Amino acid sequence: MDKQSKVDVTYLVGLMSGTSVDGIDAAVIKLSPMPEKEHGVEIELLAFENTPFPMQVRNSIFELFDRANATIDKVGAMNMWLGELYAQATLSVIGKCGLEPSQIFAVGSHGQTIYHAPKENIMDGYNLHCTVQIGDGAVIANRTAIPCVSDFRVADMAMGGQGAPLVPFTEYLLFNHPEKTLLLQNIGGIGNVTVLPANASPEQVFAFDTGPGNMIIDGLVAQLYGPMTMDDGGGIAASGQVIDELLKWMQQDEYYTMPLPKSTGRERFGQQYVAQIIEWMEANNWKAEDVIATATHLTAWSIVDSYERYIAPQYQAQQLLVGGGGSYNKTLLRDLQQLFVPYKVQVLTQEDIGGNSDAKEAVAFAVLAYYTMKRLPNNIQLVTGASQPVVMGKISWPYPGRSQEV
Repeated sequence: MDKQSKVDVTYLVGLMSGTSVDGIDAAVIKLSPMPEKEHGVEIELLAFENTPFPMQVRNSIFELFDRANATIDKVGAMNMWLGELYAQATLSVIGKCGLEPSQIFAVGSHGQTIYHAPKENIMDGYNLHCTVQIGDGAVIANRTAIPCVSDFRVADMAMGGQGAPLVPFTEYLLFNHPEKTLLLQNIGGIGNVTVLPANASPEQVFAFDTGPGNMIIDGLVAQLYGPMTMDDGGGIAASGQVIDELLKWMQQDEYYTMPLPKSTGRERFGQQYVAQIIEWMEANNWKAEDVIATATHLTAWSIVDSYERYIAPQYQAQQLLVGGGGSYNKTLLRDLQQLFVPYKVQVLTQEDIGGNSDAKEAVAFAVLAYYTMKRLPNNIQLVTGASQPVVMGKISWPYPGRSQEV
């Protein structure tokens, strides 16, 4: 490889494990800067793997979502355990594309969120809002001999932001269109949307969490159809009917009308929320498939309601591009397409445009890590509410330290 190639091409790994706790998404990308375009980079996905969590690990993570169970010893041990699993996933996906660890510039790891409290929390004059992602970067770095960037969210929160969502930064880099206003909708455990006005500048991009994505659906399926943990393909929802009374109650949650910027998580739509629905279901003798159908429709409704409430007054969108695990739920996609008809918004998946729904967020954290290593800001203030641009991410160096040109 000549000197010019070394400058122009960078290989990175991105790791993501989301609020659905399905497993580890690992992506290897080739990144090429585009000096002729402001903030421009070109990305090629070289390899992608999803590694499901062992059931013991998944159950232990869910235990930590209950703050009463999230004792320091359990959080600390799982932080190290996930670091080991992330490192294995990193080496595996690097091998899949035929590269060597020494060729990888950096690993970007989102970590596993176990607590996210973005609302202002003033104590002694300080805003002590906080977020916790585990899966230690030092373990990843030392097992792989690759610098690891992790713990991205806290730098944004230190400047008053919500630390979420973070993916809009990379979506702006990769999807900005000169003529179309695009909505990038991710449906993981939580749903989030990025608004890219036609030919947008970074200052025009905004994003927020639309509400629950798969979280309520998955929680209900686990309780009502265990050992299943998800409605694969939306088959259960397709066999049911929406319960109007339940849907109206779910639509009343105050999150949907909160002002921007906003983000949410398992603290609002997690196990306690699911338990409340099941209690109501048993009291009314509702069918399980009808409850799943209603939860699925709620997710679609929340996305369309967000468009009507926060986006349509400013921009008429042409397309909604859906990624994440929810893009494989055919019933959810059907509901989305039907609800968007009056707004003349075309609903497509990442696969429809040649992308990869599963890899999208892992790719994003590889790109975010590149900017961290280059000491460049990688948040969007209007999206998170931060008071200024920041360089997000903490760098863990392998021992002995690898020399890296940054």
